[in-house]
Amino acid sequence: MTLLEAGDRILLTGDSITDWGRDRQDPTSLGHGYAMVVASLAGARRPDLGLTFLNRGIGGDTARRLRDRWEVDALALEPTVISVLVGINDTWRRYDSGRSTSVDAYEEDYRAMLDSARERLGARLVLVEPFVVPVEEAQHGWREDLDPRIGVVRRLAAEYRATLVAADGLFAAASVRTTPAAWAYDGVHPTPAGHGLLATAWLDAVGLG
Repeated sequence: MTLLEAGDRILLTGDSITDWGRDRQDPTSLGHGYAMVVASLAGARRPDLGLTFLNRGIGGDTARRLRDRWEVDALALEPTVISVLVGINDTWRRYDSGRSTSVDAYEEDYRAMLDSARERLGARLVLVEPFVVPVEEAQHGWREDLDPRIGVVRRLAAEYRATLVAADGLFAAASVRTTPAAWAYDGVHPTPAGHGLLATAWLDAVGLG
């Protein structure tokens, strides 16, 4: 059974992991990362559904920055399914520039986006966990900040009856088989294999594996 229905408009949004080279001048551009792989395989596996995919990821976005553009880059597009992957920059900025976002603020922003998507669009939701696979020793310390945010995403997925893509554990398990850099070259941004891993997990989660 699949989450997706005939004629669905599926919005994938978040930060650079979703953005991944999309042409900002072309509203149909999907970039070159997992969003493109998801759209390609979903279309190949279920052409009868006539799915439309949209990518509105923007590199560097935190939950607050995504919330700030939610009206234009999410609600106005009237998607029937919304997939969100955001949170690693809320953690990263704490360690590279000292700009800390509380977990409570992260949850507040995330919840506001989900509420509006449900109330105004009745959209089905896919929540993707933020993740890190430490390539540098210092990144092990990021877990203190990131793990509570992953907890927020899991709780929200349960509360809103959203589909959860458990990406953090997925990348951790894959890294044990090889090396972290094989999946995310800097611990955050996926390699081609990492994008394939994430796309496969996304499709499995919505029932198109």
